[in-house]
Amino acid sequence: PRRPLSLTRGHVPSGPSSWLTAMPTVGLERVYVPPWPSSFSLWLASFSVTRPARNALFPVCQERLAAHEGMRPMRAVFTREGQIFTTGFTRMSQRELGLWDPKNFEEPIALQEMDTSNGVLLPFYDPDSSIVYLCGKGDSSIRYFEITEEAPYVHYLSTYSSKEPQRGMGFMPKRGLDVSKCEIARFYKLHERKCEPIVMTVPRKSDLFQDDLYPDTPGPEPALEADEWLAGKDAEPLLVSLRDGYVPLKNRELKVSKKNVLDSKPPPGSRRSLSSCDSNFSTSTLEDLLQEIRTLRQTIEDHEKRITDLENTLCELADVTD
Repeated sequence: PRRPLSLTRGHVPSGPSSWLTAMPTVGLERVYVPPWPSSFSLWLASFSVTRPARNALFPVCQERLAAHEGMRPMRAVFTREGQIFTTGFTRMSQRELGLWDPKNFEEPIALQEMDTSNGVLLPFYDPDSSIVYLCGKGDSSIRYFEITEEAPYVHYLSTYSSKEPQRGMGFMPKRGLDVSKCEIARFYKLHERKCEPIVMTVPRKSDLFQDDLYPDTPGPEPALEADEWLAGKDAEPLLVSLRDGYVPLKNRELKVSKKNVLDSKPPPGSRRSLSSCDSNFSTSTLEDLLQEIRTLRQTIEDHEKRITDLENTLCELADVTD
């Protein structure tokens, strides 16, 4: 199978239901991690193709048949500048990373060979600092690079190493970091029997808020509603400041723009009401329940009276002792 990198328009004029059929299914084995840019106007997909698919419902803007020449899975993410960062394999099964211009897939901006390993490199990108963290399945390290506009464009920074290999990795959003400790990233490393948090910090002597580490970051509030996006509108995300730490906003009231499908269901069939229950149940069982309630009520009253008498006796004994 060959693994093309395809850049498609994100808006689907026919509505949300077409998402289920918009990707061509003929000849596709698996679609890998479809990321979005900040404006959600494009959709990036890397997938395995066994037979060429024709007449895709998505209008394809740019496409490259083999971003990485290896046959193993690849991953791709958008950068802050609108470029595309990919990880994959060479023909000799060496792991490789690449940086691409979405307007021209003919030649990569940067292409670097890493090492020889079977683990797929998972990229976790921080748009605020333009740092990408590479975590390989089965590796015991996290390598991170900075993406800039100066050659060689993808600059190696450092490597975090540990003893045990990782089975998976999770990435905390920027709003969840502790700004008082100068956290710049937090990972959750999956072991066989536990999940280990890994915190990356930048040492600073000052306890003040570090503006250079924490620029305004995308918040949870959407810039567009779903109907507006489906109508073809684009908008950059709404940014929030982390100066005072992230404070969750109040839950927004959910709005349903379409009628509930349950409203159109036929009325349910005739059901037995309590009044149509068996007469034996209404007379015998109900009487037993009422009698049991009366007995319990009488028992409670007797206990309350006994408790009151005991309290009075205790008070009299206390007075005699004094």
